[in-house]
Amino acid sequence: MEFIKIPNIPTLKDIDIREKKVFMRIDINVPIDPETKEIINDRRIRVHSKTIKEVMDKYKPALVLGSHQGRPGEPDFISLHKHVELLSKYVGQEIKFVEDVIGPTAREEIKKLKPGEILLLDNLRLVSEEVIEATPEKQSYTIFVRRLASLFDNYVNDAFATAHRSQPSIVGFPLVLPSAAGPLFEKEINALKRVFDKYESPRIFVLGGVKVRDMLRVIENLVINKLADRILTTGLLAQVFLVAKGINIGSQNMAYLEEKGVLQLIPRARYILMRGAPVETPIDFKVEVENDVLNNNIGEIKGLIKDIGENTVKMYSEFIKEAKIVVMRGPAGVIEDERFRKGTDALIRSAVDSKAFVLIAGGHLGSMVESSIVTDRIHVSTGGNALLLFLSGETLPALKALELSAKMFLHK
Repeated sequence: MEFIKIPNIPTLKDIDIREKKVFMRIDINVPIDPETKEIINDRRIRVHSKTIKEVMDKYKPALVLGSHQGRPGEPDFISLHKHVELLSKYVGQEIKFVEDVIGPTAREEIKKLKPGEILLLDNLRLVSEEVIEATPEKQSYTIFVRRLASLFDNYVNDAFATAHRSQPSIVGFPLVLPSAAGPLFEKEINALKRVFDKYESPRIFVLGGVKVRDMLRVIENLVINKLADRILTTGLLAQVFLVAKGINIGSQNMAYLEEKGVLQLIPRARYILMRGAPVETPIDFKVEVENDVLNNNIGEIKGLIKDIGENTVKMYSEFIKEAKIVVMRGPAGVIEDERFRKGTDALIRSAVDSKAFVLIAGGHLGSMVESSIVTDRIHVSTGGNALLLFLSGETLPALKALELSAKMFLHK
């Protein structure tokens, strides 16, 4: 069993932001109803409001917040004027808002901001440079960064969910301002350290969902670096591995794999198995046959697979019970249908009831975890794709930029 050394990045303990003018990158990019343009789920806004309040209570900076929402051309690409109402409500103080990002109006509002006050800029992707990926060095010379950097004393990145992006607001500012990770970002890094910095074993990964290609990349990295004692597969991922093992999952499910474009990934899954990957696959499934729910064993699949079966839940729960570390990503079944979310619920419950440190990698799983059960032992990541890329062995640009910033401004 190996471990990954997580880079040491500067935090708010390393820079002094007390009553300073600070630009803090957050991520309040939330689901938007394409018709009404109303916010559907405000979980990210609520999560960030806690750390914003924490920063204001402790340091009282003149705090300027920046976030993106959606992508240009998409239905969820909207202004942040509705976000600021919720943010003000949850933080418990008035947050000013400007319908501008780097123009004269925004710069004037930033200049006027006093310690103890908060200002939210409009959607950062209204600036075209913010959707371009480039190196931190190149991003530090963008108009976006050059127009705003001189107005600030410090930069804080509290948007771990965007850590896989190499855009100006994420990697450009750290090269021109003393910078640090915010409280939420720091929690995410500490959770990763807890998972990967030690030789704790058994280390179990419970991987599912429909992003089969992404999950295979994760598994390849886990196998190459010997990071997993056991990998419990669910969802479409499990079906791909079953076919790779030569097991018949039924014509209906093979057709569905073809429809989802994952049939061509079966040779890749077979190669992973040939390398001795510690991959476990389900022994039964919940299937749907003419609106009825049946529990079918492997080799006897008669309907469309919708969830893991009762015996698989028992088997996987036994593995989880013995674990020291559990990392979960992706649902086990079609959780939108109440009949097929029992497998996912049961696996989450097994992880929560175990003595392991549990990292739940955001997404649909994160939304299924009650906030009341989140403790020092159970971490629900806001990371999503950032965490997925990290698990795949990729370097996260935001971490690299903060490391560079520390060398430039803190370790002279």
